Amino acid sequence: MLATRSLAAILAGASIVSMVATVAGAVNINLVSGAVGADIAVYQELVKPWEEKTGNKVTFVPMPSSTTDQFAQYKLWLAAGNKDIDVYLVDVIWAPQLSEQFLDLTQAFAPVANDHFPSIVASQTVNGKLIAAPFFTDAPALYYRKDLLDKYGEKVPETWDELSATAKKIQDGERAAGSKDIWGYVWQGAAYEGLTCNGLEWIASNGGGHIVEADGEISVNNENAAKALEMAAGWVNTISPGGVLSYTEEESRGVWQTGNAVFMRNWPYAYALGNGGDSPIKGKFDVAPLPSGGGDNKSAATLGGWNLAVSKYSPNAEVATDLVLYMTGAEFQKGNAIKASHLPTIQSLYDDKDIAAAQPLIPHWKGIFLNAVPRPSAATKVKYNEVSNKFWTATHEVLAGTSTAQDSLEVLEADLQDLKGDGW
Repeated sequence: MLATRSLAAILAGASIVSMVATVAGAVNINLVSGAVGADIAVYQELVKPWEEKTGNKVTFVPMPSSTTDQFAQYKLWLAAGNKDIDVYLVDVIWAPQLSEQFLDLTQAFAPVANDHFPSIVASQTVNGKLIAAPFFTDAPALYYRKDLLDKYGEKVPETWDELSATAKKIQDGERAAGSKDIWGYVWQGAAYEGLTCNGLEWIASNGGGHIVEADGEISVNNENAAKALEMAAGWVNTISPGGVLSYTEEESRGVWQTGNAVFMRNWPYAYALGNGGDSPIKGKFDVAPLPSGGGDNKSAATLGGWNLAVSKYSPNAEVATDLVLYMTGAEFQKGNAIKASHLPTIQSLYDDKDIAAAQPLIPHWKGIFLNAVPRPSAATKVKYNEVSNKFWTATHEVLAGTSTAQDSLEVLEADLQDLKGDGW
């Protein structure tokens, strides 16, 4: 039995009756995936043509929305040589850490590799082996209420100072008019990987570096980084609710989509849901690049994205690989873009008229994605998860007011030096 939530319990929750072949020659492929928004339902719909063509079946095994919890569970299953999960949906930062547990997809993916953004293929290639096939990419943006900005004669903020002022002005005005539950800005402040993404954006957009630089240098303890964290701490209980310190993506979206926020930082998946037929804010919002610190500083959006890997313990590796090739292909990615507003990794789809008509944000997101800032996973290799954990812990202490930014960053720098030792 596993030390955390058992596979049996998860499979039972997914209503799996059997993981053996249902008809002669056919198999059931179990694909484990994080569950945010309507993703699982979309995948189930889009995979039907492959099921009908091959006679095989796919069971999507949902995981917690927290990527930190998800990664911990993955490591337990893979370390145990679990044969029940065939395909894993993996975060862009996980390839260096899990590379020994997945099959090399280089040869199978070679005929279509040039269709995808080279940077994404490169990010999933470890020691010359393609560990995971590009599925969808990600970069967050600033969501804003067009109607409220127009009402108060405000423009889309380009700096964090402008965001703070505009959020406060509209929040106060709307509360005075009777909207007592509205907040100026919601984001992801819980102590998990999402806070690393937010914190990196604050620091990088204020000229504070990238936590650990590409050459392995630990750069996080500097004046600009400290100012950036103090800035974010100042939002809590002013333009952001105190509860933001426990928010992940879905809690932020919940506040936003009920109409109770002026601005939100979130990923593209929230766009389609916000414009859903039952959404109170349908047609009332748009997206823009995240603000910068002003001056010569530029907007910074953390590079995200998810990819599909085949477990080396899968008893159905050939069929699982075929499924991965289908799900990372143009037909599936187009449907995933239209129905879930996920950014394709296939370059030509950014010029697809059907996608542009259904999700107008996607053609415009290409620039945000191309200028995205990577997390320091390549520099810190297998130690990245520990680096990120230490960073989000230090950041959360500042946000919660239990430590100053200067003190937290000094301790963080010392901890990272110890972790680095003689090299990453």
